[in-house]
Amino acid sequence: MSEETLRQELNDAYKARAMIYYRVFEELRSEFGEEKATEILKRAIYKHGLQISERFKKYAPDDLEGLRDAFMAKIPDNAALFRPEVLRCDKDGLDIQLHRCPLKMVWLENGISPEDVAKLTAIAGVVDNATFEGAGFTFSAETWKPGREGCCLLKIRPGKKD
Repeated sequence: MSEETLRQELNDAYKARAMIYYRVFEELRSEFGEEKATEILKRAIYKHGLQISERFKKYAPDDLEGLRDAFMAKIPDNAALFRPEVLRCDKDGLDIQLHRCPLKMVWLENGISPEDVAKLTAIAGVVDNATFEGAGFTFSAETWKPGREGCCLLKIRPGKKD
């Protein structure tokens, strides 16, 4: 299989993931309301992120360079899907700006309102909360909002020492 075929299959998988998130959100929202739909999806996605966090626990609570290298190495397609840029990596923090998001792009391409896309990026971004918090770091993110370039800004800080 060619590299181009693999890249297309990876992009198709992200497109499917994006639309599954959206369709599930739509159904939950129509059944339970937006607040409850958001809560349920965030809970499920957080649990998935906790599974991902296992591979990064060895860097906690404060090996931010090790975490950076391990995290960047796990971004698919040589980072082309998300185009991450490390803005900061020192003993006090690791900040990574994602300049691209395949989920956000699919939602916008499918005519989903920018307001709903902002809600969906906040929901989907919970995977990062769980990934870094579950690994033992302190984490916050600025998710995409209408009019903003790129996508999420990940802010990882050392975790608490036992």
